[in-house]
Amino acid sequence: MEERRTSVFENGLIWFGAAISIAEILTGTYFAPLGLIRGLFAILIGHVIGCAMLFFAGLIGGKVRKSAMETAKMSFGSKGALLFCVLNIIQLVGWTAIMIYDGALAVNGIFDIGNWIWCIVIGAWIVLWIMIGIRNLGKVNTVAMSALFVLTIMLSFVIFGKGTGLNTGGEGMTFGAAVELSVAMPLSWLPLISDYTREAKKPVKATAVSAITYGLVSTWMYVIGMGAAIFTAETDIAQIMVKAGLGIAGLLIVVFSTVTTTFLDAYSAGISSETLSARINGKWAAVVVTVIGTVGAIFLPLADITDFLYLIGSVFAPMIAIQIADFFILKQNKEASAFRVRNLIIWLVGFVIYRLLMRVDILVGSTLPDMLITMAICIAVGKAAENKEIRNK
Repeated sequence: MEERRTSVFENGLIWFGAAISIAEILTGTYFAPLGLIRGLFAILIGHVIGCAMLFFAGLIGGKVRKSAMETAKMSFGSKGALLFCVLNIIQLVGWTAIMIYDGALAVNGIFDIGNWIWCIVIGAWIVLWIMIGIRNLGKVNTVAMSALFVLTIMLSFVIFGKGTGLNTGGEGMTFGAAVELSVAMPLSWLPLISDYTREAKKPVKATAVSAITYGLVSTWMYVIGMGAAIFTAETDIAQIMVKAGLGIAGLLIVVFSTVTTTFLDAYSAGISSETLSARINGKWAAVVVTVIGTVGAIFLPLADITDFLYLIGSVFAPMIAIQIADFFILKQNKEASAFRVRNLIIWLVGFVIYRLLMRVDILVGSTLPDMLITMAICIAVGKAAENKEIRNK
C-alpha cells in the first residue's frame, strides 16, 4: 500500500499553525524600545535570514525523503548525528514546556482557575492532537486554522486600532541583537522541518510554501507583540484580550495556537527519538515528551526565553550550515561512516564563533555571519580532502 503524502496546502497549514504562537507574540514585545519602524525592519531582516535557512533545511529532507535527524547522518555520520538528535530532543522538550507555560499563563489571565490546571488541559489537548496523527489532521487543522486566522485578525485590530504609539524610550536591545532575536525563532525549527517535508507529494513546492507561510505569519506575530507594547503599553496579551472584550475568543486563540504549535515540537521529538533506537515508537515518545513538558511547565521558572533562543542558534546554525554546504555544494548526499570527525570539529568551531559573535553588535545579527564562516570552512576543508583523494589515486 502506497504511503500517503501530504499536499502543499496541508504543509502550509502545518506551518501556519506553528507560527501562530503566544511565545512569538511575547518575543515581539522585546522590540518595542526600537520603535515601530526600526523594530519592523529588525523583524523583517531576521525572518528573511531565518526562513531562507529554514527552506534549505526542509529541502534537504524533502529531496532525500528523510527526517531532519536522519539527514544529519549524511554530514556527521550515523553515530555523530546522535549528538544533534539528543540536543534536538532536549530543545523540543524545552519548547514543549515553554509553550504550555506561556499558553497556560495567558489563558489563566482570561479565566483564572489556576496555571497548573490550564497546563494539564493544554497538555491533554496536545496528546489528543498527537493521537489523531499528522496524516489525519487535514480537516481538523483547516477548521482550527480558519478560526485562528479570524481571531488573530481581531486581535490585530484591537492592538493597532489604538491610534498613536506611546513613549517606548528607555533601556532596550541594540538593532543587531533584535535581528538575532528575530532570526532565532525560525532557526529553532531548522531541526524539525524535514520531519514534515519528507512526507510531501511535491517536496520543493511544499518546502517553499512552508518557509514562506511560517515567515509571514511569524512576522505578523512579532509585530502584534511589538504593537501591543507600543500602542497599549501592555505586554500581557491576556490583559489586552480582556480589555478588548475578547474573553472566549481570546481563550480560543491561546489554546488553539498553543496546541497547534506545541504539537509540532512533541511530534518531532518523537520522530527524533526513533533515530536513537528502532524500538522506540515515535507517537508514544511524543506523548511522553508532552507529559514531561506539562510537568516542566507547572514546576519550572520559564518566563524569559531569550538565552534559550540564543543557545538554540549557537547549536543549530553551524549544524545546518554544514549540511547545506555538504548537500548543495559538495554534493555529499549519502550517509557517512559512524563518525564524520571533520564536520564535527567544524561544527564545534562554528559553535564557538557564534558565541564570540554574540559579544559584537553586528547589524545582521550573529547567525548569518556564523553560517557563512562555517560554510566557507566546510567547503574549503571538503575541497582540500577531495583534492587529496584525487592525488592519492
